[in-house]
Amino acid sequence: MKIDAIEILLVEDNDDDAELTIRALKKVNMANKLVHVKDGAEALDLLFGKGAYEGESLPNLPKVILLDIKMPKVSGIEVLRQIKANESTKRIPIVIMTSSKEQQDLINSYDLGVNSYVVKPVEFLGFAKAVSELGLYWLLINETPY
Repeated sequence: MKIDAIEILLVEDNDDDAELTIRALKKVNMANKLVHVKDGAEALDLLFGKGAYEGESLPNLPKVILLDIKMPKVSGIEVLRQIKANESTKRIPIVIMTSSKEQQDLINSYDLGVNSYVVKPVEFLGFAKAVSELGLYWLLINETPY
């Protein structure tokens, strides 16, 4: 499977939330190099060249990972743990985007090195605005070391 350049890796199992995120980023012309995976296991396989991505290497690391917490197979917390524990991926900015307001999820995320924790707004306009602002900040304003 050929992997093109990725600026945004969206890790989201909810198709509706993924579609809203992609649509909001397209509105501000930030979805050209977006890759959407549906669970934590696929995200890890993509980043570390395993499973369906065996033998593939990313031409560049994503500029940001938008990561849900509650997912099948591998949770967002475990994805975060593995990315931040690996020397080659630990500097990728990760934004948790979740509906969870649980204090323990917030604490665990920051303890593991998350760069931002965003609770998804319920209504569409708030959600679209939050995603657009995240995209603008992480792709245009923030400086990364690679």
